[in-house]
Amino acid sequence: MKKFRKVLDGLTTSSPVNPGGSPACGSAAGTPSAAPTPRELEIQETLMSEHFQICKTVRHGFPYQPTALAFDPVQKILAIGTRSGGVRLLGRPGVDCHCQHESGAAVLQLQFLINEGALVTACADDTLHLWNLRQRRPAILHSLKFNRERITFCHLPFQSKWLYVGTERGNTHIVNIESFVLSGYVIMWNKAIELSTKTHPGPVVHLSDSPKDEGKLLIGFESGTIVMWDLRVKRADFRIYYDEAIHSVSWHHEGRQFMCSHSDGSLSMWNLRNTAKPFQVTFPHGKTQRDGRKESCKPILKVEYKTSRNSSEAFVIFSGGLSYDKAGRRPTLTIMHGKAITVLEMDYPIVDFMVLCDTPYLNEVQEPYAVVVLLEKDFVVVDLTQSNFPIFENPYPMDVHESPVTCTAYFADCPPDIIPVLYSIGAKHKKTGYSHKEWPVSGGTWTVGSQTYPEIIVTGHADGSIKFWDATAITLQMLYKLKTSKVFENPKSGDVGRSGELVEEDPYAVQMISWCPQSRIFCVVGISAHVILYRFSKHDANTTITSLEVRLQCEMEDVISPSDTENTPCYSDPSGLSPQPQPPSPRSNTPDSARDSIPCLKVKDRMIRMPPGYQAELVVQLLWIDGEPPQQITSLDLNSAYGLLAVGNCNGLAVVDYLQKTILLCMNTLELYGSADPFQRLTRSPRKNRQSTSGLTELSDNQVSLDLERSKSPTSESRENSFSRSRSSSVSSIDRETKEAVTTLQFMESYGRKSDPLPTPCLWVGTSLGLVLIIPMSIPMDEQERQEDPVTVVPTGTVLMLKGSILRFSFLDFGGALIHSPYEVWRDQQAPGDPDRPRKRKLVNFSPSSSQEASGDCHLAVVCSEKQAKVFLMPTQACLYVHNITESSFVLRADVVSVCNSVCLACFCANGHIMTLSLPSLRPLLDVNYLPLTDMRIARTFCFTNGGQALYLCSPTEIQRITYSQEMCDNLQEMLGELFTPIETPEAQNRGFLKGFFGGNAQTFDREELFGEASAGKGSRSLAQHIPGQGGMEGMKAAAGGVVGELARARIALDERGQRLGELEERTALMMSSAETFSKHAHEMMLKCKDKKWYQF
Repeated sequence: MKKFRKVLDGLTTSSPVNPGGSPACGSAAGTPSAAPTPRELEIQETLMSEHFQICKTVRHGFPYQPTALAFDPVQKILAIGTRSGGVRLLGRPGVDCHCQHESGAAVLQLQFLINEGALVTACADDTLHLWNLRQRRPAILHSLKFNRERITFCHLPFQSKWLYVGTERGNTHIVNIESFVLSGYVIMWNKAIELSTKTHPGPVVHLSDSPKDEGKLLIGFESGTIVMWDLRVKRADFRIYYDEAIHSVSWHHEGRQFMCSHSDGSLSMWNLRNTAKPFQVTFPHGKTQRDGRKESCKPILKVEYKTSRNSSEAFVIFSGGLSYDKAGRRPTLTIMHGKAITVLEMDYPIVDFMVLCDTPYLNEVQEPYAVVVLLEKDFVVVDLTQSNFPIFENPYPMDVHESPVTCTAYFADCPPDIIPVLYSIGAKHKKTGYSHKEWPVSGGTWTVGSQTYPEIIVTGHADGSIKFWDATAITLQMLYKLKTSKVFENPKSGDVGRSGELVEEDPYAVQMISWCPQSRIFCVVGISAHVILYRFSKHDANTTITSLEVRLQCEMEDVISPSDTENTPCYSDPSGLSPQPQPPSPRSNTPDSARDSIPCLKVKDRMIRMPPGYQAELVVQLLWIDGEPPQQITSLDLNSAYGLLAVGNCNGLAVVDYLQKTILLCMNTLELYGSADPFQRLTRSPRKNRQSTSGLTELSDNQVSLDLERSKSPTSESRENSFSRSRSSSVSSIDRETKEAVTTLQFMESYGRKSDPLPTPCLWVGTSLGLVLIIPMSIPMDEQERQEDPVTVVPTGTVLMLKGSILRFSFLDFGGALIHSPYEVWRDQQAPGDPDRPRKRKLVNFSPSSSQEASGDCHLAVVCSEKQAKVFLMPTQACLYVHNITESSFVLRADVVSVCNSVCLACFCANGHIMTLSLPSLRPLLDVNYLPLTDMRIARTFCFTNGGQALYLCSPTEIQRITYSQEMCDNLQEMLGELFTPIETPEAQNRGFLKGFFGGNAQTFDREELFGEASAGKGSRSLAQHIPGQGGMEGMKAAAGGVVGELARARIALDERGQRLGELEERTALMMSSAETFSKHAHEMMLKCKDKKWYQF
């Protein structure tokens, strides 16, 4: 534990104050001036650098740009591959794992080693990877990089260690998945087809072994050629040349026939007895035209042919195949069962689908029970056991992106009652009609960890909706959805113009949110320059929404930046400044002023029935002024104890009393300074330098510097563009911006003036020029007076200064503990009660800790900007500590958070660095280059919370949660779910004597004998390069625990035993030979010496 000692000046309020200004607060060292009455303060800081470490915890949402799908029917684990090289593994709720290929190459295909705890991925860079799923964080055991051929299709037979790999050249290679090396056995395309064929058959699009005989491999080529290859004799059993290109092939479980889907929208059925032509060709969605020809149809991209015990009719399930003349129809999945044809329309294009069956054996009746359909932006599971084919209710949060996410907020350690309350309200609005059966993807195990606390994530969306998510224990489940657009009238066709100029397509898009979980008051800022205040109630309400219109107009032009931002003095409050609040101008009805004093959206002005949950009470809207649309809101804060709401933008500041529904303050930024303005500014004509509306459509977080917000609509692709890693070290908001924006606001018990003897309610205002204003307020304490008497807001002109736009305020007591803002305890205003005795407001005001008693009511103010952080002593405004966070970049997000029973300042920079600083000394504790490049989506959605956690939108559809706490990194293993659980592989059905006799005996097929090095030789080293993974052979031994692994170990043990027996036999034979030789020599010696006398030797 380290003690920091600082000599503080002016702790007593009786210290004289220089009327010319306070002591310098911008010195590089941060050392305050000497004080006439110095007092020593001991700050004990417990946080050290070893308390911090960055690691990813869990990823939520739908995998962005999915490409492939796989399912383990025994473990019941689902895998989804993506275009960016990601693999998402899903089991029962809580079992959710994200893996990433370092190359970032798209995943082409996934193959589970069924019931083995392993997965093979084939990527677009022609590399095969073997993943070990027997650990909570899967790792790659082996990789095999193909150099001369492109991988197009893979097939791994059940309980086999040999993987068939088809290539673009039409060749089929075989890989040993235990050693991940190529076999010398290769099926060349020119051997597979007839020598008389003059054209190349095209890439391999299908590989499968016959259910009837595993020694026969069916190879499908893109051109329409199908070859049944006999692996034992190394020649083709039969060849089929079809006119239409093949997309997929599916076997009947008996192995006598198979079905193909084609590019002309047809399905062809083939019988092995006669392969000269298909015995059936159907166009499921193609009608016969008058001339007798079938109408042209779209390709059927995939077909699955599954049999059922309870019905003699098989299931034929396919995607695509619709006729071309039906333009605009949604993508479909067709289920054919006998003569019944069911067409299921999907909201998005189908990427892949897979039929889930009871058995992993292909030669048994498949008994399908569900279809997993992977769409471009959704994931659907259809129940096949019911005739109406209902879908299962998805337990995963796959609808985060239902409307594009435009902002996020993360609340850890919430009040414990808030999650059950939100869930009970949200459950009433859930959809019905789902399948009653259990979710079929139920593999893995997961238990709630020991260190859990209530966590809530709130997301704002482009359509104006708000979603509350339960994020406790690294899971995510939607609790409640709120639609802010219901507050407004639907825009008429003639009224589209005024809001259309502000935002092209999303007038209700959520820009920022402010939530007080204790009082349950919720505030939403929309892109159309509006703020909606909601109160929570468990009861219905019939009420009218109050609308306040604010006219914020800037009449000044910023001209000169300070000559020395490092040493500009802080200005004390001037006397005699009493601004008059500016009331909103009435809406004009004259044609000439149609664009003056009108809001962008029209609030419903009638009585509205509001269901239980969050109910709108007040809407504050900024107005058009002289034909100019209102500027977007850049900052917001509300305080339930004060009953006040503050809103700021690049024109100025407005303070609203939401209890009395009145506007208390409406001033441009320059008027707030009065005579204490540190910059020299000139008045201008209000019509000069009109701000373009093109910059208003970007949804900016109030922490993002204003020059980053100039892009297109929040839902446009522009937010994907990366922005510069560095920016000029000068304060860009001074150099480039024409207006000074209010970038952050916070209500707090503080000191508005140096001479204040006690803290009072204050509003701290931070601007884009790095200036901090403190505005004291006089609020009636009596509840009756608070409802009737006005609140007085008087700007004092008190100014503090930092480099860069102000991002965050926070306050500490002299023990280093965080001082929370006061709040009102929640009460249900709609609850039935005694009208004569209304319930009183219950306010909670946090008192300083006991360590502060000796220092009076003084406290420390932490201020963080884009460039630096400072700690001020209040009320003297002396700068105690200063730290320049970054010179080459700028801070996007800063928060004071609780970690390990202490507090620190966490910062996220535009260059991808995550930093933490101790408080109050601002000592660097962590600096990690976490994200090499940061785009606008991450900048807008990144947020820190208590407990050492943070989140951001890593893709348009996924939320990535991370931790910067060493303790949580250490405990992460027990919090994650297990992907693999030991399960006995189901036994194969007894086929019976006749079926085994006439159907062939597949058990006699020994792949090891055919593909092993002894018989097939080694594969070409130049064709494929083996790359060891992190797990190595030890990981592979751990992964090989199922049937194949047991067989492999048994085989290895037998080989070793046989080798030892062979060596023993050789040694025995050698000893016998040696004994015989000795006996022979001894006999010869005896014969030679038999007749000799003893003296002759």
